[in-house]
Amino acid sequence: MSWEYGGIVVVTCLFYLKKYRISTVAALLMMLIELSVELIQPLIISKMIDGGIRNGDLSSVLQWGGFLAVCSIIAFVSGILSSFFASHVSQGFAYDLREQLYEKVQSYSLSVFDRFAASSLITRLTNDVTQLQNTVFMGLRIMMRAPLLVIGSVVMAFVVHAELALLLTLTVPVLLIFLIVVVKKAGNLFRMVQVKLDATNGVIQENLIAMRLIRVFGRMKFETERFARSSQELMIRTISALRLTELTMPIILLIMNTGILAVLWFGQIKISLGEATMGEVVAVVNYSLRTTGALSVFSMIVVNFSRARASAQRIADALETDSNLLGVTDGNVTSDTINGAVTFDHVSFQYPDTQAAVLHDISFETKPGATVAIMGATGAGKTSLVGLIPRLYEQNTGVVKIDGKDITTLNTEYLRDAIGYVPQEIILFTGTIQDNIAWGKEDATLDEIIEAAKLAQIHDTIISFPMGYDTMLGQKGVNLSGGQKQRLTIARALVRKPGILLLDDSTSALDIRTEATLLQALRDVACTTFLITQKISSTLHADLILLLEDGSLLAQGSHEELLENCVLYQRIYESQFSRVGGIRHVEGVK
Repeated sequence: MSWEYGGIVVVTCLFYLKKYRISTVAALLMMLIELSVELIQPLIISKMIDGGIRNGDLSSVLQWGGFLAVCSIIAFVSGILSSFFASHVSQGFAYDLREQLYEKVQSYSLSVFDRFAASSLITRLTNDVTQLQNTVFMGLRIMMRAPLLVIGSVVMAFVVHAELALLLTLTVPVLLIFLIVVVKKAGNLFRMVQVKLDATNGVIQENLIAMRLIRVFGRMKFETERFARSSQELMIRTISALRLTELTMPIILLIMNTGILAVLWFGQIKISLGEATMGEVVAVVNYSLRTTGALSVFSMIVVNFSRARASAQRIADALETDSNLLGVTDGNVTSDTINGAVTFDHVSFQYPDTQAAVLHDISFETKPGATVAIMGATGAGKTSLVGLIPRLYEQNTGVVKIDGKDITTLNTEYLRDAIGYVPQEIILFTGTIQDNIAWGKEDATLDEIIEAAKLAQIHDTIISFPMGYDTMLGQKGVNLSGGQKQRLTIARALVRKPGILLLDDSTSALDIRTEATLLQALRDVACTTFLITQKISSTLHADLILLLEDGSLLAQGSHEELLENCVLYQRIYESQFSRVGGIRHVEGVK
């Protein structure tokens, strides 16, 4: 994406400022009034000097002084109103941009999340949006005011005395060319600053999430040093960028002060020759000082604008990224219910930007209400297989059908509403237990929540808490055990009354008796259950067992069929139930 200078900033800002056009116009109008008064003031001062002070005319001094005081009050009020409207516009702009960016992130497919790190998206939603917000405010208050003040001062200097104004005019183009070069180079430097900020945020995020693990393994020193390295890289990049932009201020002052000295030198000569008055020289010097002040502000503008340019590119990248890099198309077929008959017909799948296929020619068929256990070693493709059912990803070849319909023809929202999904990674939200279960169904009643909790074998545990279902959970459910978290996430999926239930290794933290009771309860639920597991005890009563190896379906059938015909299944069985009677104990659990 190639954007010249600040074009991307301007385009991004203008698009979101449409909603605030009245406040924007008001801010600019107040700024122009303030600017006009400021440009008139040196001319008034020259009149006071030439018409009043030099002639000893007190009435003229009072007259022009009064007019100057009124102008100052007008400029003061206009400046306050301009700041008020500019603040309103910039805050609203940031709110709208952040909201749309967040909505865009919510629409991303999983393949897009593989492209953007979580820390990078957080930085774009916070720091990058804030940079643009500050740019909008400065644009309405300073960025437009500064160049207009420079142009207005030069014009007014020519009105006062054309020959002296030429000295001022010679310095301005040189400075403008210098500033354009600095903005271009600083934009690239600040883009790298934001990248390093992403990396630092990523380290912080990982450390906060894995704090317990860091404590247990005694890796505090290592992680502190890792953060220090990342933070140092951010510091070095920031210093490089700021070193360049901070050079603008002394260079501007050097050139402009040289111009002012030239105006004073030649002004004294003009006064002695009678070709200029003292008031005219003072006015031109005053306009030169105002030009110097306006150009000096450019050092701050360059920093802000360069950062905004880098931030705008990153935000535009996130907004313009195709939400669906897999090319998943949404169907429009819906029906009253999904019964849960699932068919995989020669399905193969590989993740985007990878060469190797994760699943190879998978074919199987389940009946509605069946329990399907999926087994296999780590990396066999179990999670990838169940991820195709709610269309988190799209298969490369073959067809996935639900109730005889190709899922590509089904409306995605309708399809996912009929699926209860429990991921391998336990995810709970800060709030009450009731809120976390109801997260699966927004309008769930308390009776439905309790029913789901009972099915998930967590109800008795919940009511043992002092606050029951109103018990507050810490971040990620820190005040619950691993088994309690798993059962709570299962309850969250069951409250939806799904036609298809996907359990991705979601009973690993449960003891054998609790797991057997849970699976028995699930068999009484009218839904097709896909259970990823490593335990034979979970597959005993499954209607269908899928045994995966390196992405291929090695064998399928019931427990008895695989125990008789599949060597790998026999080995797994023997490794888990080598002691005599072990399997009978499990089968006896009801």
